[in-house]
Amino acid sequence: MDKNIIAKEFLRILDADVVATRKCLERITEKFYGYKPHDKSMIMGSLAQVVAEIPKWIAVTIEKGEVNFATWEKYNLTTTADLIKFFSENVKMAEKALKNTTDEELEKMFYLKSGDKELMKSSRRDSVAQSLMHWAHHRGQLTVYMRLNGIPVPAIYGPSADEKEF
Repeated sequence: MDKNIIAKEFLRILDADVVATRKCLERITEKFYGYKPHDKSMIMGSLAQVVAEIPKWIAVTIEKGEVNFATWEKYNLTTTADLIKFFSENVKMAEKALKNTTDEELEKMFYLKSGDKELMKSSRRDSVAQSLMHWAHHRGQLTVYMRLNGIPVPAIYGPSADEKEF
């Protein structure tokens, strides 16, 4: 019996979104990093960084079972080329973690902390699922920022106004 059915489905979702996500990130040059559509919005560079980092969340969730904001290594956004490299490394980490885990491991607990304070806990399975949804959400925000700046939006789940063909 296959012992990583759930992880294989997560991997399929991750892999399906990598190409479009990479296309988004590649199109956002450094000149747009400071763009902010509203006072309550994140700047575009920070949003792009989050989109590039979420696959790492998946790997850490599976392999360590904990993310602690107090000790989380912050990525220093510099250039688009470095951001793409960071994204690629994080995707590889997530793919490896998903390929090497089991459904049983995914049922173990995951903890989100800030120092000693527990902010949230859930199964690793639920946390990975939430991370994938969070990724789609932030990538969607990023495409709005792109549209507002005249940056062509790639096809993601179907054609876009800028890319009618896949």
